[in-house]
Amino acid sequence: MAAQPAWAQDADPATIVQKLGGKQSFGKTEAVIAEAAASGDAALAPALKALRDGDLYWRKSDEAVFVGAARGDELVLTDPVTGEAAGTVAKADVTKVRIKNSIRNAVTAALGTLTLRAADPAQRMRAASTVFSDADPEMIAPLEAAIAAETDAGVLARLEEARAAAILASDRPAVEKAEAAKVLQSRGDREALNMLRTFADATDDPVAREVARESIAGIEANIAFWNQMQNVWYGLSLGSVLLLAAIGLAITFGVMGVINMAHGEMVMLGAYTTFVVQEAIRGSAPWLFPWSLTIALPLAFLVSGFAGLVMERGLIRFLYGRPLETLLATFGVSLILQQAVRTVFGPTNREVGNPDWMSGAFDVGLMSVTWNRLWIIVFALVVFLALLAVLNRTPLGLQMRAVTQNRKMASAMGIRTPWVDAMTFALGSGIAGVAGVALSQIDNVSPSLGQGYIIDSFMVVVFGGVGNLWGTLVGAMSLGVLNKFLEPYAGAVLGKIIVLVLIILFIQKRPRGLFAQKGRFVDA
Repeated sequence: MAAQPAWAQDADPATIVQKLGGKQSFGKTEAVIAEAAASGDAALAPALKALRDGDLYWRKSDEAVFVGAARGDELVLTDPVTGEAAGTVAKADVTKVRIKNSIRNAVTAALGTLTLRAADPAQRMRAASTVFSDADPEMIAPLEAAIAAETDAGVLARLEEARAAAILASDRPAVEKAEAAKVLQSRGDREALNMLRTFADATDDPVAREVARESIAGIEANIAFWNQMQNVWYGLSLGSVLLLAAIGLAITFGVMGVINMAHGEMVMLGAYTTFVVQEAIRGSAPWLFPWSLTIALPLAFLVSGFAGLVMERGLIRFLYGRPLETLLATFGVSLILQQAVRTVFGPTNREVGNPDWMSGAFDVGLMSVTWNRLWIIVFALVVFLALLAVLNRTPLGLQMRAVTQNRKMASAMGIRTPWVDAMTFALGSGIAGVAGVALSQIDNVSPSLGQGYIIDSFMVVVFGGVGNLWGTLVGAMSLGVLNKFLEPYAGAVLGKIIVLVLIILFIQKRPRGLFAQKGRFVDA
């Protein structure tokens, strides 16, 4: 066990706890709690927790203090420091130590200070953060003792920040406060900024005030930097969503020249497939729920791919070379699919759950990163690379590229162009279904899910270069980041309008987008 700090060596935990016995005022109880916190002895933590939870009693016969647990008309007593059994007693023979909300808050703060010397570094880190937020000048001595004994670099930095916050709130000399202001600048977050602003407004020392203002300027610059990084992250997150929604369209629109207005409904079918899979798992195999998305992925690909294949064989193959008619026909298909889903599942949103590994968030600097967005970015890149491998490393990909470059020559070489068209449309639709699995984790699953992405998908494809996957990747990420940087200044709607205008102006200069396709058929 770690040695107690010098300021706590004379404190007897049992003596401190026994001061809570007998009839006394709330003020005296708060004074005992403050003494317990100043002792720094972790052995007092069980007694303070029992006090906060209303389980601390004193015996009327001798005013001795115990932790009590009800058992019928009796209380089972234990020693509040050692935890040893102390027998039983009738409820009428003991009195509960009185508390109120302010005492509960004081106990919570005291428990934070008592864990500054805990064996677990994570517990010490949490304690240091609690003390930092309290900024109590009385904690300077316990913090200095904890700093002297600390060996973990991360915890040590937090303890020094907590000491700096306490010094700013104390009556220490201005020189020490100026040094504390520099320490808080190194922390660089909004909580430190608020403390420094309060100190700068309250201090009368010009030197300390100037140091505080310099620290405030440094923190504000740091916060502005991380705000921009947060916008970049949001932009990449939005870009990954646009990439998933557009990558299938890049194939069908690029290879076949079909303006597929039902592409969003392929995304919707993938999302509803995920819902059906999760409902089946909840009903019959709930232990499989963490794997629900993995199970839904191939099924969503097959469902949407089959729908795309039926649409191409039953309708689109009769309309090649007539883009306006394909646009109108696929728009009609999109309305039919939406109404079919409304009939089967109803018009309201459906709940699709997040597995544990896609829930929660973590911090990078001052930036918050959610796990579901991070996994969607990774998933979008995996889908992109897999599709790139299919196009460049498989016979189907070779035939698709041949048809893209020169359809007549490919047909003359024996390639069954109608079969390539069907497989291409099915592949693009299947990828849209896979996108629906991912989008179900961040958006409402409803019959109109796909409508929110179809226009953005076309913008991504046209901007990046029709039929070029690398152009789709760059276009999606560029438009995502641009949108997120425009939103704070122009708003979401006006930001989209500005992006659309910029794309129109860009297309005027480069009609084939960022990465234009090459080939005789394309150039013709």
